Amino acid sequence: MEPARRQRALTLLPVGLALTCSLTAVGSSYWCEGTRRVAKPLCQDRPGALHCIHYSPGSADNGSQAVQYIWEMGDDKFIQRRFHVGLWHSCEERLGSPGEKCRSFQSVIPAEERGVLWLSIGAEVLNILLTLMSAVLLGSRVSYHSSGLHWLKVDASVAILMVLAGLLAMVAHMMYTTIFEITVNLGPEDWKPQTWDYGWSYCLAWCSFALCMAVSVMATSRYTAARLEIAEKKSVQRGSQPSQRNFQEPKSSKSVWETEAAPSPAEHAVISVSEHLPSDAPGKVSMC
Repeated sequence: MEPARRQRALTLLPVGLALTCSLTAVGSSYWCEGTRRVAKPLCQDRPGALHCIHYSPGSADNGSQAVQYIWEMGDDKFIQRRFHVGLWHSCEERLGSPGEKCRSFQSVIPAEERGVLWLSIGAEVLNILLTLMSAVLLGSRVSYHSSGLHWLKVDASVAILMVLAGLLAMVAHMMYTTIFEITVNLGPEDWKPQTWDYGWSYCLAWCSFALCMAVSVMATSRYTAARLEIAEKKSVQRGSQPSQRNFQEPKSSKSVWETEAAPSPAEHAVISVSEHLPSDAPGKVSMC
């Protein structure tokens, strides 16, 4: 591979990585992770189970209801259940059975914040589309040969698209963070987490933002350097044109001098006519 094409392929690598990070983050549900404090159920049908409240029934006196003695006290009556949340779903682990129980994240957030969530999702989708367009342009730059001016337009387009993609990603991430924090404070009681932190999907989303901005800076610097190089070449060519004209002027003056010094066609005609006239012909010759 040529050095120029190798450099273009290396430029395509961070764009593809940014696109992969964005797609993975949007499709996953690990933007935020944490634990919920949930009360243990009674061990009615599961006497040997771990995640339930053990009790022993008391004796019934005079037809009254039996008294149940619960041995768990304080924090022992609760269990920490892990959960994770994304743009689309909120999932938490099941008690006493494998697997997870998921529900839509839109059903959890307050009703007045659902429009902001859709704006965040729309910004994420636009970010993916702009990054994909930049990848297609850079891919054509690697695959095909064309004039330098065409590649300058490609670099300028990539710089604009990637900076727009990065800004949209930043706005989308900030909106989602705000929505999640509001839901933690105002959400339903059966969902509110006790402890939470950002997950690996959230880190991938911000990594995509950083890559978008880095590619935009690289494309802008490459475009600026190419424009300066073209302007310098044009200035050198303009400076060399007057010297070439001054060097050709003596040749032109010499040719004019030779033209003036050469006999004219009329003089050749007079000489040839006078040579062929008879000796007794009059000495005057008229020419029209």
